[in-house]
Amino acid sequence: MIRALLSQACRIAPVAFFATGVLVAAPSLAETAKKGPSVTAGDAKTDEKEPAEEVKPAVLDEQPEVKKDEKKPVDGPSTGLSVLDRMGADLPALPAEKPFAGKVDDAYGAFQRGRYLTAMELALPRAQLGDPAAQTLVAEILDRGLGVKRDRKQALFWYEQAANGGDPTGMFKYAILLMERSASPEDRKKADELMKKSADLGNASAQFNYAQVLVADSPGDKGLHDALPYYEKSAEQGIADAQYAVAQIYVNLKDLPEEKTKRAREWLVRAARAGFDTAQLDLGMWLVNGTAGDRDYDTGFKWLKRAADGGNVVAQSKLAQLYIHAIGTRPDPVEAGKWFVLARRAGLNDPSLEDFYLGLTDQQQKAAITAANKYRSGS
Repeated sequence: MIRALLSQACRIAPVAFFATGVLVAAPSLAETAKKGPSVTAGDAKTDEKEPAEEVKPAVLDEQPEVKKDEKKPVDGPSTGLSVLDRMGADLPALPAEKPFAGKVDDAYGAFQRGRYLTAMELALPRAQLGDPAAQTLVAEILDRGLGVKRDRKQALFWYEQAANGGDPTGMFKYAILLMERSASPEDRKKADELMKKSADLGNASAQFNYAQVLVADSPGDKGLHDALPYYEKSAEQGIADAQYAVAQIYVNLKDLPEEKTKRAREWLVRAARAGFDTAQLDLGMWLVNGTAGDRDYDTGFKWLKRAADGGNVVAQSKLAQLYIHAIGTRPDPVEAGKWFVLARRAGLNDPSLEDFYLGLTDQQQKAAITAANKYRSGS
């Protein structure tokens, strides 16, 4: 999932949660459009021939010793079915396609195909006649400068019109711009009200961000209790940041029903599978330490490896520890040294890992540095 964060633009303080041994901050904003013809940043497709693909975490260093047919644990990364699994099996019949009974939005269709001038030509007359969805689309094109000169002042005008017309995405985007561009208490209050209204109308991104507003306005358990329903609604709609927040609240907030606390790891798995590297890091630590469920060293190692491969520096440091202590993998001092070197180069220096590294032989240190250099170069 693509995550467009606007934390610098908002007064919302990120929510800090404790993972085992790691303090992590939930990103303050996740921007994802969920309303039919309405448009938010990142919805445009530049090539109509290429179908949308699920965003997967980058894996830079495949493990040669892992067999392709190895059965993955339930919480592990999904591998799908192999060709051999499919041989001899009858494929289920496709369900009958339901006819589309809604109104086709040619302007939005053109926008999705990257035909921004055509989208503007189709949407602008409708926007001028008061169509809130078209107003949001015009604002999006102007705000991002897609095929036209960027004009944020005009974008702000059209977002305001869309918000006044009742478009949830327009409300959300206008609230974001108010937070970004204005420091007046009146505009901040108006932004919060619009965010809540958009959230109550079902906009997933607004639900997550309004939860952040509640937590910022009421630090502590009260704010988390007030925000939890909005986090949950956003998580159900697939916002990975919200899924991560729900998992952390379920495991840390007291007096929650047992049926919620039992689902903490489930929500963290969903966020991790969506490619959220912080969730991958925490899931690896939870599995290793037995947080919110049973210990699973092998799967915990794999999730930490995935987060480390994706560039998460804390995961790289933790992975070095797993190689040292043979947790979920065989002991490998050179591989441990490699991940320590990578984490240290990125600015994270663990004193205990440094002591370990200095205790390696000169040959092992040289091999670790060579491995780190090869890893960074992709060779």
